[in-house]
Amino acid sequence: MKKYLDYFWPALGLVAVIASIYLLYHEFRGHDVGTEVWAALHAISPRNYLLAGAGTILAYFALAWYDRIALLHLGVKHISWVFISLCSFTTYALSHNIGASVFSGAMVRYRAYSTKGLTASQVAVLVVLCSYTFGFGNVLLGGLLLTYDPDLMQRLSGFLPDIFTHPHAARAVGLVCLGGVALYIIGSLMHFKPFKISSFEIVYPRPDVMVQQLFAAPLELIGAAAIIYFALPEDGNPGYLVVLGAFLLSFSAALVSHAPGGLGVFELLFIKLMPDVARVKVLAALLVWRLFYLIIPLLFAIVVVVIFERGRLADALRRARGEPIAK
Repeated sequence: MKKYLDYFWPALGLVAVIASIYLLYHEFRGHDVGTEVWAALHAISPRNYLLAGAGTILAYFALAWYDRIALLHLGVKHISWVFISLCSFTTYALSHNIGASVFSGAMVRYRAYSTKGLTASQVAVLVVLCSYTFGFGNVLLGGLLLTYDPDLMQRLSGFLPDIFTHPHAARAVGLVCLGGVALYIIGSLMHFKPFKISSFEIVYPRPDVMVQQLFAAPLELIGAAAIIYFALPEDGNPGYLVVLGAFLLSFSAALVSHAPGGLGVFELLFIKLMPDVARVKVLAALLVWRLFYLIIPLLFAIVVVVIFERGRLADALRRARGEPIAK
């Protein structure tokens, strides 16, 4: 069964990309996309590009905090913030572009953290907790947004069945999400036993770990959504909260699709959620997001990996020659 699943998820991602690109083609049919998008990119002010860059830094800082929280949960305190930040940055820059972030992220983290004495089982717990922290942030922010502004889902009317876009249904989902967050907080404070569903187990972290999750989990999503917000034009801009909600829905759908980098899926859904902004200008803002959040970090991550592996190779050669290895 596992053998077939190894092929199923990549195939699902490929189908999602092809279907999304086909639908996007119909959305922009009749537009001179290249020229119009280039003009929209030029229309973004240098100040807004700088603010989008600040959003990127905030997002990647929060991602490094995910690793720090997981290491705190494991009781590991000897690894420096610099090493954690570089490892986290490289992990997410690669996995965001490759797709299947849990698996690709696990390989990068094990390669890095094993040099600091972590075992394979410790790295596995770290990966799971980082993924859980991200999911926790989605549930927390999604619950707050849907409860505060349930009309957000009506932006997808005609694209999704009415049962999913009705404000009452949206608010109900939001309240359920917040109820789950409240249960998680209570479970941590009261030291509940692990919550089990079949072989799946949720271990409630210590309160000091849980409190950090409450702040770190939403921070990455807030920073990533800010990139798009500052790249959108003022004309028709629905405001940051709507952009954040649209980002959460689109990014979550892109992850579920298993499309590499969420290509096509993310763009299609986000454009549908921004009916008041010219589609070409939304596409330009999403290109800025891909450049700042995916492409530029990927280029830096490749450099970090090359330097790290070069150092590992040099250490291996020294060991082969019987020379001492610098600590």
